[in-house]
Formats: sequence, C-alpha cells, structure tokens
Amino acid sequence: MNKKSYENFFINFANKTRLGIILCLKEKKMNVGEIVKKVGEEQSKVSHNLKQLSDCHIVNVEKNGKERIYSLNKKTVLPLLRLVEKHVKCNCSEKCKFCQKVYVI
Repeated sequence: MNKKSYENFFINFANKTRLGIILCLKEKKMNVGEIVKKVGEEQSKVSHNLKQLSDCHIVNVEKNGKERIYSLNKKTVLPLLRLVEKHVKCNCSEKCKFCQKVYVI
C-alpha cells in the first residue's frame, strides 16, 4: 500500500464533519436528514462528505425506495474506532498535555 492511500484514508478521520458522521453512524444506521440533525451541518455539506466516505468504503449505503440509509463499515472501521477508543482511554486524558488543548467531539 502506498503512502497516498494512507493519507486519503486518514484525511476522512481528520475532517471534523466526516468524523462527526462516522461517530454518529457508530450508534446506528441513519438517513441524511438524521445525520444532518446529529452533526449540525447543512444537508449539502453532509451529502458531499457522505459521498467521500462512501467512495472510501468507510460508510455503506443502501437504498430504501428513494431514501438512502448510511451505515458504518463494521468489518474494518468499527474495529479501528474501538482501537482508537482504547488508545485514547489509556493515553489521552490528564496525562497528555496536547490532548487537553484539543476539543473533544
């Protein structure tokens, strides 16, 4: 795998809107309207970011009539999020001066 592939993958997690979408889909499947309410962004912005997440297979899309239902890629992304949570819990609290400066989502 080349460096650019890693960069493209992690850019999705570094983007505030995309990370918000990822974290809300961790809870349950949602349509665009539900995601918009949850992340507090405009629908066009959410839709644009969902397209990018879908293109990278971070989220899955299924059609239900005219509605699109989005879900997190549970095979690869969910285990990654669990690993990140474990790292954050063990290493990113009062122990980490950098983490105290960064806002929590």
